[in-house]
Amino acid sequence: MTHSPKQLIAALMLAGLGFAAVAQMPPGPPPGGPGRMERMERPDPAQMQQFRQQRHAQRMAKLKDTLQITAAQEGAWSAWTAAMQPPANWKRPDRAELEHLSTPERIDRMRALRAERNAMADRRADATKAFYATLNPTQKRVFDVVTTRHGHGGRGEREGGRGERHGWGR
Repeated sequence: MTHSPKQLIAALMLAGLGFAAVAQMPPGPPPGGPGRMERMERPDPAQMQQFRQQRHAQRMAKLKDTLQITAAQEGAWSAWTAAMQPPANWKRPDRAELEHLSTPERIDRMRALRAERNAMADRRADATKAFYATLNPTQKRVFDVVTTRHGHGGRGEREGGRGERHGWGR
């Protein structure tokens, strides 16, 4: 197929106009979305711990209201919420510390951390089972629905719409 010189000139002019339009567009947001630069700075650990504690308290208060905890269940509720409290002294392993260890030492350190996390998870699971046993059948159904993460790891969209982290906002 052959193109006439007029068609080629018209195509080149359109392409030139397109490039000119792109060149005049303002730069877009930085990669990662708006506010990305602010999030790159490391937050103060004390502020993050305070934020986590506040978020945890809000979620627990909302769950307590949703479950309609009775006065007779208050003791079990208190024991369960205490067990579910995030540890105040937990922090990620220090990378600099791990880099100075030999491979077998690093493996042993990671095994110890994993055992610590598993023990904490076991304590939470036992506390949850004990608390669950004090709930009535209606409360158990609500607890099951509210605390199930639906295979999404508690994040993002569920069933075609935005969901709060634990589905408690529905």
